Amino acid sequence: MCLRQKIQRHWQWIADKKVDTLKMLFHDKAMFVHMGGSWVTTQELSIIKSGGIWYKKADIPEVSVSIIGNTAILLNRIVLLTVVGGNEVTNPLEVTDVYVKQKGSWKLGSQSVTKLLIH
Repeated sequence: MCLRQKIQRHWQWIADKKVDTLKMLFHDKAMFVHMGGSWVTTQELSIIKSGGIWYKKADIPEVSVSIIGNTAILLNRIVLLTVVGGNEVTNPLEVTDVYVKQKGSWKLGSQSVTKLLIH
């Protein structure tokens, strides 16, 4: 699976709360930075599973990929629909994903989410 397809599936797995599938995608030592804070893989999976924040739908109009050795840096412009405290919120975001290739498979090592001021 190419990295561009992986991004689409990644966000769909998050929306569907497929924690077991995401666990295989995320590196054990991955780090996540969101508007609400930063945490590690186990915390990210727990947030997704609990639905405390439900990442309901991501529209992804732009993806750029830069591969440097066994590292891939993806810049994704997305519009994310989330449900927080029962309220739907839509935010335009720039997401930076860093994947590392291990044993022929890409694992998400880091994700950083930045809210954009405009769509």
